[in-house]
Amino acid sequence: MRGFGKYIFYVLFVLVVNSTNQFYAQSSRGVTKRNKLLVGATLNYEELNTIKEELFLKDFKYLTPANAAKQSAIHPEPGKWNWKKINEFIDFANKNNLIVRMHSPVSPQASKWAKADDRTAEELTKNMEEYILAVSKRFNAEKCIKYMDVVNETILANGDWFGPKDGVDQWENPWLKMGFDENDYPLYISKAFALATKYAPNVKLVYNQNAGMEDALWDKVKETVLYLRSKGYRVDGIGWQGHIQLGAKKQDFIDKMDVTIQKMANLIDWAHANDLGFHVTELDYLVKDKFKKELETERENQKKLYDKIVDLLIEKSEQGEVTLNLWDLGVRHKKGTGDFQSIYNKKFQTTAAYFSIQKALKASNP
Repeated sequence: MRGFGKYIFYVLFVLVVNSTNQFYAQSSRGVTKRNKLLVGATLNYEELNTIKEELFLKDFKYLTPANAAKQSAIHPEPGKWNWKKINEFIDFANKNNLIVRMHSPVSPQASKWAKADDRTAEELTKNMEEYILAVSKRFNAEKCIKYMDVVNETILANGDWFGPKDGVDQWENPWLKMGFDENDYPLYISKAFALATKYAPNVKLVYNQNAGMEDALWDKVKETVLYLRSKGYRVDGIGWQGHIQLGAKKQDFIDKMDVTIQKMANLIDWAHANDLGFHVTELDYLVKDKFKKELETERENQKKLYDKIVDLLIEKSEQGEVTLNLWDLGVRHKKGTGDFQSIYNKKFQTTAAYFSIQKALKASNP
């Protein structure tokens, strides 16, 4: 009987583990197909009803509505709300049967009201909680919405928390002024996930992050995700933005391509081992102003890198949830920095990287 008891315990243990894995692999939106890479792109609000919309619908069924769902757009200050743009995106998604990831995080993309140096922790807390509560309830009710970024760009490449700066015109994260909990984790992160967990049970919640594959940064992300889960908050996936070459260390993606891809592979394996999806959320490739004369060479480098990323994501999609989202479809200029390349040139002709993404699309529709 003692041996039989051990057998029953083993069977129950397996059933519990399988049930736990299934919990993280599905939501009321439907079961995630483990052998299918989800591939999509971003549209800006002003690109609806333009050639970019046509190009998007030609290839993609997975949409990220750019900046239309951020705090600066929806709830820029107390008493002010603006749902027009995001509602039009939801209508567009429903009309075209799209899967949507809401890029609606508590992040540095905050309003000038939030960035003002005289904002108190109490004011920021009230504004942030109102915003997350409202978007969680609203997006939870929309069947087309499968994912939601809860926080974004929380950690610097060296592993430090990203915080506020003087003035309102810099890239900064004002929410850190809300303070820290007893274990020195930012309150805004815990509060955001607590509200999203409670009020968006139908949506998969993503911890999105920028920069490269720096060890200190991703160690901090991993630690924070596990901490949030230990408090009972739901984190369903981690996101990597992938603005290649934007930071100084992004050059490693070209100079040390294989090493960096291996780091990404290890990160995806960690995510899947912890029942997390892995999302490439904002992929593009910066050709800096000083390299404009080498545009074609840079585009070939872009294709080589995209091929490696796509091959890796296809491989890893066999073991867990993986998505790929392009940030824009064409060329996006940033003054004083350069041109961010995607899969179409300025005349909306395909570039070499388009064929890398086509390989990913074919894998997503076997």
